[in-house]
Amino acid sequence: MRLTVEQLTGRDESHIEWRGGIGLQADCWEAFDALQARAAAAGFDLQVASGFRSFERQRDIWNAKARGERPVHDDAGQPVDLANLDDAGKLDAILRFSALPGTSRHHWGTDLDVFDAAAMPAGYRLQLSPEEVADEGMFGPLHQWLDVQMQAGTAEGFFRPYDEDRGGVAPERWHLSFAPAAQDCEALLEDGLLAATLEVADLALCDTVLQRLPELVQRYVLVPRAPA
Repeated sequence: MRLTVEQLTGRDESHIEWRGGIGLQADCWEAFDALQARAAAAGFDLQVASGFRSFERQRDIWNAKARGERPVHDDAGQPVDLANLDDAGKLDAILRFSALPGTSRHHWGTDLDVFDAAAMPAGYRLQLSPEEVADEGMFGPLHQWLDVQMQAGTAEGFFRPYDEDRGGVAPERWHLSFAPAAQDCEALLEDGLLAATLEVADLALCDTVLQRLPELVQRYVLVPRAPA
């Protein structure tokens, strides 16, 4: 599916199919269903924690962090004092864990956060934290199994765009992307269309974002290699 500018930037969700409050593109759901069935046969209850996220939702998260109304954390999980940073430093601190509105891969309906419901104790509140997805963590066995599937080319087209630290987004082992559709979306991203979207979006730190936009897209959005 070739997305429109509005769909690509999360301002139109007409490309999304909803199931129980989770939204993905139809072909992504089809691939996920196949992966979920494979996971079930291996003893896992693969579920989606988050799929489509709108531009407005992402902007609200962004603005709250930029204005100090919502905490920003460093890689060690400690709060960052944004008051001690210039605007460029604030951008980098926020982008480490939160996408710039209009550029989030979750806008596309191709990306999802997953967990193993069978591994969760009763009453447990899902965190999507590095500790949960580490090999020794609660969801470690699921992600080790997913590693094997991806290496073997049997993951139904899914890969991890943030599998390692490349100096942009922090590693997110729980974040999967459906390559056939996501790569098409990446190819549509242009600085001009993003700038036009952000200029009228009431976005905190917008001037600095626009000055650095090409760099930010390369560093925090695009995947530098195709999945195997």
